[in-house]
Amino acid sequence: MTPSEVFSIVNTMALPMWLLMIILPKWKVTRFLIDYKVIPLLLAIVYAIYIVMAMLDGPAMDFGSLSAVMDLFTMEEAVLAGWVHYLVFDLLVGMWMLDLNKELKIHQLLMVPCLFLTFMLGPVGFLLFMSIRAFKLKSV
Repeated sequence: MTPSEVFSIVNTMALPMWLLMIILPKWKVTRFLIDYKVIPLLLAIVYAIYIVMAMLDGPAMDFGSLSAVMDLFTMEEAVLAGWVHYLVFDLLVGMWMLDLNKELKIHQLLMVPCLFLTFMLGPVGFLLFMSIRAFKLKSV
């Protein structure tokens, strides 16, 4: 499979999980997928394969400067691994937010933008959730 084909597959794996988390967060299938981290684990396997391929096919990975990191992202395998890295960790953050919300009981209408922004802009959704969480905890 080409990196472009794998890119399509991993996106196709992540998107339904996000839709379930946003639309049906309490459904037993969604809860199973969250509790056992099914999609992040599958994506982590893809990540491991492509990060190893990038390490074997390319120069030593250097994260010591912006320039060195930019050089890493000229290799398809490294870019794909980086993308899957984002998919995995954004999903894990979204799942963590839903797990915390079992106790916080933030209304689903407020959770939707947190989850959507975590899906689209990672840290921005996390920031919004943490802000709502802080407000909620302060008002209790």
